Amino acid sequence: MSFSVAPNSHPKTWQFTNSSNLQFFSLPTKIRALPSIIPKAYNGDDNSTESAAGKIKRMVLSQEGRTKLNILPDREFYAYPRFVTHVDDRFISSLTNLYRERLRPEFEILDLMSSWVSHLPQEVKYKRVVGHGLNAQELAKNPRLDYFFVKDLNQDQKLEFENCSFDAVLCTVSVQYLQQPEKVFAEAFRVLKPGGVFTVSFSNRLFYEKAISAWRDSTGYGRVQLVVQYFQCIEGFTQPEVIRKLPTGKDAAAPQNKSPLNWIMQLTGLLSASSDPFYAVVAYRNFKPVHE
Repeated sequence: MSFSVAPNSHPKTWQFTNSSNLQFFSLPTKIRALPSIIPKAYNGDDNSTESAAGKIKRMVLSQEGRTKLNILPDREFYAYPRFVTHVDDRFISSLTNLYRERLRPEFEILDLMSSWVSHLPQEVKYKRVVGHGLNAQELAKNPRLDYFFVKDLNQDQKLEFENCSFDAVLCTVSVQYLQQPEKVFAEAFRVLKPGGVFTVSFSNRLFYEKAISAWRDSTGYGRVQLVVQYFQCIEGFTQPEVIRKLPTGKDAAAPQNKSPLNWIMQLTGLLSASSDPFYAVVAYRNFKPVHE
């Protein structure tokens, strides 16, 4: 597989010549590092190893469970940037603290389904952070990304990286939109190094019409169990660890605005009825390392 500069495009925009669904973008401030951070292409050989690790043991979702109310391509839905935060400050603080505990400075990180906001701790400089998403304008605003690529994972789940490329894979408040989560989790396993960590975090907010049926029709507990099953269906992930921080006290008991506008905003995922619950499911490839 080769790289080429797209005709009549900015010289820092790169795309694979044999894929119309994938583009890589190097951020202008990091252009000097470009030759060392372009990933080697995945050769697409699913039989490159005889090990069962990383294989899908069973499918979690039914065909009906994968359906969305809005069936338009996701690239169209996310064509325009949304420079808003999708979770509240307490959720973001909980997630950043989790990253601070689990991610080390020498890590190479893949941030799947990312946007313009980074939840990584500001004081930590990681070896490399690669972002993925559906809107290039949002990703270009993310200050922590060394570079990023645009790809619709509901159309093509293959990640164009060699096996064992990353120490950590992250997916923040986006797992509810995956229609082929089993294949995406298998790819996350493949690109993780042995002992690498996959952290999936989410709350109760969502774009209702773009979330899959299995997610829309479930509860907080049910959604946690769904993500646990995504991990468990892949051979080689450790037992998933579940982290919950639910609203308590004044947050849970606060009076709610019952106006039609607020109801619509809550329905579309733009507003939470109370403080956002924090859920994270964490698992490792093969084993959980012990760091001194």
